[in-house]
Amino acid sequence: MTEFWYNVKTHEVEEDAMSDWTQLIGPYKTREEAEHALEKVRVRNEAWDKDEED
Repeated sequence: MTEFWYNVKTHEVEEDAMSDWTQLIGPYKTREEAEHALEKVRVRNEAWDKDEED
């Protein structure tokens, strides 16, 4: 099955992790999920920050 990764250096979605793992976020099941990777990271970071404040 194909996996999709978001490359933080090129800001592109890759199929089956073609770049170095240090540049990738994933894997995701769909291209669309990978396209929204940075948004997911931002939301998670905000939630973690909020938990630390409490």
